[in-house]
Amino acid sequence: MLDTIKVPLQAQWQTSSLGVRWRAMPARDRMALLGLGMFLGLVLLYLLLWLPAERRLASAREYFETQRSLHAYLQLHEPKARSVQSQPQSQVEPERLQGLVTATAAQQGLAVERIDSDAPGTVQVNLQPAAFPSLLRWFGVLEGQGVRIDEAGMDRNEDGRVTARVSLKVGS
Repeated sequence: MLDTIKVPLQAQWQTSSLGVRWRAMPARDRMALLGLGMFLGLVLLYLLLWLPAERRLASAREYFETQRSLHAYLQLHEPKARSVQSQPQSQVEPERLQGLVTATAAQQGLAVERIDSDAPGTVQVNLQPAAFPSLLRWFGVLEGQGVRIDEAGMDRNEDGRVTARVSLKVGS
């Protein structure tokens, strides 16, 4: 089977102008060209296979270290979060919830796209794309005011910002 492919290719190589030139070269030049070809092949192998894999590995290690430091941070601050959670929070009046939400969002640099009041003491808020840390600070401010985050949906944008849809309720 292999001979049926090999024989015609070998005959074509023998009759081609490149094959004729190759055979006319001195053996030393042919060896030099073979060595150069192998070197270029190794360089291409490195640039096309090894280097991208090495970069992905470095990126994965960096991501792992970031996640590891985040985990350590969360473990370190867990007791503080639990103590704050158990403390009684101030209570906001249901009628003032919408005003409180818009005011605190503006203080944190967040732009409210839409706000709907479902029932007294409950609002649905859609935010324009914002930085995630600003959004977390806003959640902390709201919880400090006695507003509970009932549901939150977030979509990450290409620029690293998030679009959020949040359901908020008065009470703890």
